[in-house]
Amino acid sequence: MRHAFIAFLLAMVATFAGAQETKVVYHVNTGVENSAAILANITNHLNAEPKAKIVVVTHGPGIDFLLTDAKDSKGREFSGPVSALAGRGVEFKVCNNTLTTRNIDAGKLLMETKIVPSGVAEVARLQAKEGYVYLKP
Repeated sequence: MRHAFIAFLLAMVATFAGAQETKVVYHVNTGVENSAAILANITNHLNAEPKAKIVVVTHGPGIDFLLTDAKDSKGREFSGPVSALAGRGVEFKVCNNTLTTRNIDAGKLLMETKIVPSGVAEVARLQAKEGYVYLKP
């Protein structure tokens, strides 16, 4: 009887562990020239793991692809891919310290974004308090 109970507990733990979603924070602080590749990485991630919870935290030049009408040197725009990823549950967070330092009006951000007080503090919070895995594309 004791062995059956232990087997039951182990099965329950294994089931619960398998049911947990993967939570990932993508830390972005590079300019628009890397943004298309980063968005492609996130798309590939979701294609491989559709239930993954992904948060993109940006600061410094990393916020640039989240500005209205942002384009890279090849003329690629980002509003469409950002909107598509947001539709799949990806969150895009922008550092308020960066907005303030660079005198960027929050109205210039894509509507899919959310402003956080500090990008680096948000990355740390997600890892330490919410169990997110850290990725730096």
